[in-house]
Amino acid sequence: MGHSHHGHDHSHGSATRAFAAVTLINLAYTALEAGYGFYTDSLALLSDAVHNLGDVLGLGLAWAAAALAKRPTTASHTYGWRRATLLSPLANSLLLMAFSGALAWEAVRRFSAPPQIPAMPVVVVAAIGIAINLGAAWFVRDGHAHDLNKRGAFLHLVADAAVSLAAVLAGLGMLAFGWAWLDPLTALLIGVVIAIGTFGLLRDSFNAAMDAVPANIDQAEVAAFLSARPGVAAVHHLHIWPLGAGEIALTAHLVRPDDSEHDAFIDATAHALDDRFGINHATLQIERGRCGHDLHDAAPHAH
Repeated sequence: MGHSHHGHDHSHGSATRAFAAVTLINLAYTALEAGYGFYTDSLALLSDAVHNLGDVLGLGLAWAAAALAKRPTTASHTYGWRRATLLSPLANSLLLMAFSGALAWEAVRRFSAPPQIPAMPVVVVAAIGIAINLGAAWFVRDGHAHDLNKRGAFLHLVADAAVSLAAVLAGLGMLAFGWAWLDPLTALLIGVVIAIGTFGLLRDSFNAAMDAVPANIDQAEVAAFLSARPGVAAVHHLHIWPLGAGEIALTAHLVRPDDSEHDAFIDATAHALDDRFGINHATLQIERGRCGHDLHDAAPHAH
């Protein structure tokens, strides 16, 4: 059996610092927004503040996950704590879904008698929120497309900026036309936008937590690639799953009757899996014959 882990610089230290910075920045802004929300009785500001509080909790989870991922392996945690970066976005997305439902419920309740809201404080505070959230998103932008933990934080912050923009527009509408119903309408739209934007993260993070094959990898293509390697007669027990942020694991049994140069074959195959598919933690077992397994074809079997 051969094992190869082609390490990459995942910059866990910089990720931890970025999460710490954006968490503290958002916590300070949430307190400011909530204070003005209570002062003006604006549901748009309060709902955004509640959403931001959820984001602070979510960002705190991402911060903790990035810190846990740096911990070394132990006898009881042989992969270390990398999986925390997969569980964090799952909890993150569940929090967002819960908050979006609460915002929508309160907004619907207020439609019957929307209070008069001083519009200018809503515009000013929400405009500050746009700048803060876009700046914080810039901190965690690197690698967010391939790191669920960073993606969860990035989506939170971009969604917050959009939510703050909606609050600014609502404040301008109330200022220009006196439309008090714009405040609960904005809160309702905020809840809907959060729910829609979070669904993809919830699906992807749940699949990752359940060891699903990463969405950017075609298992059949990997099986065909392994089957076409020199001397390989069959492939079985093929499993592909995410280990953590930026790390994908694979295990497979390869039937290879020619018993020469297996070490060089395993090393070359592991490098090829990394280069072609981004699978950087491959464990390959070489078998010379059937070994009691059913090998009707080269397709992977689920076990």
